[in-house]
Amino acid sequence: MAPPAGFSPEILPKLADLEAALGTALRGKTEVVRLSLVCLLARGHLLIEDVPGVGKTTLAHALASSVSGRFHRLQFTSDMLPSDVLGVTIYNVQSETFEFKPGPVFTNFLLADEINRTTPKTQSALLEAMNEAQVTIDGHSHPLPRPFMVVATQNPLEHHGTYPLPESQLDRFLMRLRIGYPDGASEREILRSARTISPRAVSPPLVADDVLRLQDAVQSVAVDDSLVDYMLAIVERTRNHESLALGVSPRGSQALYRAVQALALLEGRDYAIPDDVKRLAVPLFAHRVAINTRTTLVERRADMGERIIAEILSQVEVPL
Repeated sequence: MAPPAGFSPEILPKLADLEAALGTALRGKTEVVRLSLVCLLARGHLLIEDVPGVGKTTLAHALASSVSGRFHRLQFTSDMLPSDVLGVTIYNVQSETFEFKPGPVFTNFLLADEINRTTPKTQSALLEAMNEAQVTIDGHSHPLPRPFMVVATQNPLEHHGTYPLPESQLDRFLMRLRIGYPDGASEREILRSARTISPRAVSPPLVADDVLRLQDAVQSVAVDDSLVDYMLAIVERTRNHESLALGVSPRGSQALYRAVQALALLEGRDYAIPDDVKRLAVPLFAHRVAINTRTTLVERRADMGERIIAEILSQVEVPL
């Protein structure tokens, strides 16, 4: 079957080059690289959670730098204010008027490094930007550039000096990925290539207009009604599971639908298949559910959320 409308042949090699560039930046993590691209094509925001030093910031920086567009990195700290992210209105003495000075959020790619090291007040400054691609300052709405993507990193909550992201903030992230340690062969390559040219120095395979065309093409991917019923059945199970106090929201259902379309497009298909749903359900849903406090916690909440979603996947009948 032919690729969807908008997926022009000349973009296919560029998309492959983009994935290869990311694979060079994060060696041995093919699935993590593929899912981060799904997030980009689905107009989503990406949360990368793991211990320090495994490549969270490297992946985020490489993803943003691989597309020709505006990029800004913010290192979140406990003393950061919302105005440090959004911008501020100041009084111009010469013109005797108030002028808005845009903050770092006015970019195509915002790397929010260690987002859970800042206070909830500053975290919430990103809510409107992530959901509506605009910010409101002093009653005036300011649209953000397109495409707009937040790539946030966070350390596990067990680490010192962290503020847990609230459910409303987590729900704005299309998916949460965990990188993990590299295997022995990949780590050997990392050591051997430590002095080679960084992929960030290579010419970006895509420009912003390419990304917008690909994002539009995602909407043309066909999703069969039986597949929609399959997704809704999984969502319904999360809302009725005895170990979950909070199931997947309608925003989460929409996120899975878009991500399934994006994965199909990335793999050159104009239709989605059940394996797309099974592959994406855990990274899209595990951070959106809340563990029931009455449940005995013998494992990390993040691990338990992933296990429960995987358990639900094994119970829901897969459409033929």
